[in-house]
Amino acid sequence: MRPVFLFAILFFFFLRAEAQTYSIIDGRAIKFYQEGEELTLARRYDEALAKYQAAIAREASFLEAYVKASQLLITQGRLGEAEKIAVAGKSKLGGKNATPKNSADFGWLFSNLYLKQGKFTEAFRQFQEVDPLFDEAFKKSMYYTQMKSQMDFLGTQLGDIRSIEKEILKSPLNEFNLQYFPVLTADGEQILFTKRDGTGNFDKEDIFTAFSNGDDGWTSPRSLAQTINSLYNEGTCSVTADGKILIYTSCDAPDSQGSCDLYVAYKVNGAWERPTNMGAKVNSRSWDSQPSLSADGRILFFSSNRRGGFGGNDIWYSVRQNDGSWSDAKNLGDVVNTPKDEISPFMFFNNEILFFASDGHFGFGGMDIFLSRVKNGEFQKPENLGLPINDQLEQVALFITAKKDYAYYTELSSEEDENDRSLLYRFKFPEEIYLGENLTVTEGKVFNAKTGQPVDATLSLVSLTNDSTLYQFQSDGKTGEFMMLYPENAVSGLYVEKKGFLPKIYNVERDKIQNVKDLKVELTPVGPGEEFVFENVFFEFDKYDLKPESKSSLTRLLKFLLENPNVNILITGHTDNVGSEAYNQTLSLQRATSVQSFLVAAGLHPGRVMVEGKGDKEPMVPNTSPKNQALNRRITIKIL
Repeated sequence: MRPVFLFAILFFFFLRAEAQTYSIIDGRAIKFYQEGEELTLARRYDEALAKYQAAIAREASFLEAYVKASQLLITQGRLGEAEKIAVAGKSKLGGKNATPKNSADFGWLFSNLYLKQGKFTEAFRQFQEVDPLFDEAFKKSMYYTQMKSQMDFLGTQLGDIRSIEKEILKSPLNEFNLQYFPVLTADGEQILFTKRDGTGNFDKEDIFTAFSNGDDGWTSPRSLAQTINSLYNEGTCSVTADGKILIYTSCDAPDSQGSCDLYVAYKVNGAWERPTNMGAKVNSRSWDSQPSLSADGRILFFSSNRRGGFGGNDIWYSVRQNDGSWSDAKNLGDVVNTPKDEISPFMFFNNEILFFASDGHFGFGGMDIFLSRVKNGEFQKPENLGLPINDQLEQVALFITAKKDYAYYTELSSEEDENDRSLLYRFKFPEEIYLGENLTVTEGKVFNAKTGQPVDATLSLVSLTNDSTLYQFQSDGKTGEFMMLYPENAVSGLYVEKKGFLPKIYNVERDKIQNVKDLKVELTPVGPGEEFVFENVFFEFDKYDLKPESKSSLTRLLKFLLENPNVNILITGHTDNVGSEAYNQTLSLQRATSVQSFLVAAGLHPGRVMVEGKGDKEPMVPNTSPKNQALNRRITIKIL
């Protein structure tokens, strides 16, 4: 756990106050000092500080008064003043005053001061120097053990300080007084953020958006939509990779379950529908906020202080069901959550790394940013992102682009005689922090092969290795447009499906559909005589046994037939020209029969599934190369 600096340095000396001896003998100065201690306990800090200063003014070598005055200034955040007094006091530490107790007091003081200032190397060195001077009783205290853990943590971090250069997002962004919690779509073409004009009661929050202008700049921000922004507060949002599902926070709305609730909106046919409260399965009577959607919108992570957690704010999650509803929210568990606060979750685009802010795991001060990797479905021990991404200040949120090039965040500033401001920044994300294999983005349109009209189809990227759905997106019914993410090295298939149409199946690697900007997907309406290539059905060389990687396509063919109970099909096997004509004829029929057997074993009536073998009689392309021969080794499905 992170040390509690605010009062620890004070309480340590209070605990040692019994039989207190001082570095001076002036009774009047000691009386000022003791009055200061009493005022400190009463939290009358300014008055207490005046007493300590009076003690120093009367007796310039009063070491204990320097220590207490500096400690008090640290608790008030007046670090510059604290350092001046600490340095002045340490300059008096000599001769008969250089006792182990006095040296320990100043060593403890400077260790804490340097931590608060973000001077971590100095803090670590100071603590190592003074540690042998602490007595055994103190080393058993909570304050020492917390500090020792903090220093052990620093010892693992100081040798691995990365270099980052932050840059403020250029105008016309950052033109508002307050803008925060930026998120981007996977292609980096759209940014969304929360905008607020001030900190007054009547300064409301809204969600604003801007688009890339192609020159490393942005268009002028505008309200996301009239259907989203209202008379109430809308902010802290998350959007899917394709920008079509939005979840955001709204507080004190008429239909809210608690103080702040999560709302969901869908972009349909190019326009945002009216949002709805996510209901009692997701929201509670407590604070529910800071959502993060997985790239395709199937899992929602958020922060909440509801009952049933491990501490103040915990990270919870909910899963979108096939009918569009959301499951009962569940706590993410004690690997991520602690008795303190975990907030601002961000699930990276590969669905394998969760970022979040916490003051409950070892860190540098305040809230730090951590990541937890998902392995075999389980979240692993969180990793601190290290210096200088984290420091002694509060780091509360981070968003990393799908390309892994930039991290976006908000920086707060509060200057004298100026209003508080929050501005949007970014920095190049360190390559040393591994974020998994690269992701590419494919964009395109789905349309009716007969009419050319757009089709709102479901696009599923499926791992052929284990039949798991990596991503699932929807094309727009008005434009047919879609966006799809691809892990660079995954062995995957893309399935484009719409009830009433034949499925379109791609082998992602072989068909080279990664990183394409204008992929045109034609869906053919179901009708007699229509035919399609049944991709991603694999057999061992020169055999007809179905390989495990075929499961994804087989289950989708079964789904298609169940959704269309009046459809019967002909499964045709084809081979290349290697081998005799008779052999190829037999092998092609055996392979078609293997597909038929799978469907019948799954419960389909045998009369709905006919088979035939064509051998090498109907090649798609000339058998002039290994690549062409591979294309000719195929299964086709024909509607009867």
